[in-house]
Amino acid sequence: MNPDEYPEIKSWIDSYTGELDFVDFLNRHCTVGMWLSFAHLMNPEFVEVRGCVIRRRSYTPENFDDWYARLDGDVRRVESVLNRFVVGYAVNCGNTAEEDEALWDIARAVAYSWEAALGREFPLKRFDVSVLDTDDGPVVVFMQTAS
Repeated sequence: MNPDEYPEIKSWIDSYTGELDFVDFLNRHCTVGMWLSFAHLMNPEFVEVRGCVIRRRSYTPENFDDWYARLDGDVRRVESVLNRFVVGYAVNCGNTAEEDEALWDIARAVAYSWEAALGREFPLKRFDVSVLDTDDGPVVVFMQTAS
């Protein structure tokens, strides 16, 4: 999706004269804290525990231990449960076609970014990073590839 065509951004751009785009929209509406938060969403930190690679934000020892036990130490299954980002839970939006398309675009961008971050952090490991179509909308998930 072209961000300049998303209704909220297009309306803002159209209200000005000159050559503005979605980056100008971000510059006008986002604080340093928003930019920093976004940068860390797209480029997360990871922890490695018992062979599992988990997004730091999703890791707590108790929750990890619970899932590790429930799933009999299956690394891929543990990772697939803990390394999920439900875009619609994070992005406040309605239920229009444009918003649905935007959520999918955001999910794909997060997945591409996470794949690159995992590759930089763990160059000897391989990961499946995908966007799932769920009842909750697009969900980004990653796990190590099967050996």
